[in-house]
Amino acid sequence: MVDLFDFESSNNNIDDGKKIYSVSEINNEIKFILEDSYPVVWISGEVSNFKTYSSGHMYFNLKDENSQISAVMFSGYNQKLNFVPKDGMQILVFGKITSYVQRGSYQIQVSYAKEIGIGTLQEIFEKLKNKLQLEGLFEQKCKKQIPYIVNKIGIVTSKDGAALHDILSVLNRRFSNVEILIYPVRVQGEQAKYEISNAIEYLNNNYKELDVLLVGRGGGSLEDLWAFNEEIVARAIFNSKIPTISCVGHEIDFTIADFVADLRAATPSVAAEIVAKNRADIEDKLLMLKKSIIDKMTNIVDIASEKINKFKTCRALSKPYLIYEDKIQYIDEYKEKLINKVKEIFENKQHLLQLKIQKLSLLSPLNILERGYSVCFKENGELIKKSKQILKDDIVNVKLSEGIIKAKVL
Repeated sequence: MVDLFDFESSNNNIDDGKKIYSVSEINNEIKFILEDSYPVVWISGEVSNFKTYSSGHMYFNLKDENSQISAVMFSGYNQKLNFVPKDGMQILVFGKITSYVQRGSYQIQVSYAKEIGIGTLQEIFEKLKNKLQLEGLFEQKCKKQIPYIVNKIGIVTSKDGAALHDILSVLNRRFSNVEILIYPVRVQGEQAKYEISNAIEYLNNNYKELDVLLVGRGGGSLEDLWAFNEEIVARAIFNSKIPTISCVGHEIDFTIADFVADLRAATPSVAAEIVAKNRADIEDKLLMLKKSIIDKMTNIVDIASEKINKFKTCRALSKPYLIYEDKIQYIDEYKEKLINKVKEIFENKQHLLQLKIQKLSLLSPLNILERGYSVCFKENGELIKKSKQILKDDIVNVKLSEGIIKAKVL
């Protein structure tokens, strides 16, 4: 066996029949060894970094306190599951160990899975989340408005992490003259929660002029992001007088800090894009507002000018006498119509009256007297219709067609 650290002293002639592997060959051999050694196995662990692709295949890690293994469950198998795996869930899986030759990595190909509980960290996460939610730390009414335009930004993150580089890159590209104050902290490990909470408190006490705070880090496992699930950090964010944006991990990662913060950004880069409006976009918007104001003012002036021109050409102002001349003519015409109408009504009434007079004349008893008849009345005016109405020596009045005869009954 050749000592790798003493290779130069050994026979290093590659033409003496030594087996030289290609990368694919060595990976394929390792694949055969693994699959032969572990045809099927049972493994229990906590799910992390769970993803389902459009193909329906599920990819995730199984982990315990000290290690983790990649796992894949193809759609033909996971369709039989009676639960949906998620990060923090404790499960038992059955499958075979395989090697993914293209990447030179190994994994378990799961054909059966069973839920056996919630992982320790996930359980702690859910308990703290429920506790803070009941206290009202997640309520929308408690969240502060993020300014539309910021001039001073505070950043709480690791000075060596990719998150800071991404934030600064976006800020420099979109609005390079914004003022930035960086408070470097550890974002992983036992001391991280204290450094993050202290940083937020310090910036609130000493840099009240900051417009916004970005608090976060790049992606990672549940353990990597755990500092942002600590109660001390959550309360520091909630108590911050400076509007705070949480930007922890990737888009699929959610932490307690995300629920407490005034706004959650899916990634650190997105947080930078939110607070630093693109200079060109702002200039374009200002130009649009300027144009809109000018257009509206021009429209107001045009409408006012049109009204003034209408007033100037109005006959009431230019020829006011035409108003009463027209009205006089109208009154004359209306007066004539009124007289004709009254005359018409009078003639109609007069005609009706004549008709009624003629009817009354036909019914009048005077017409009967004209034919030689007469009517007798007592002196008290009572009409005499029967002879028994009078006695001898009674005085009666006899009405003729012309005149009245006073007579004595014999």
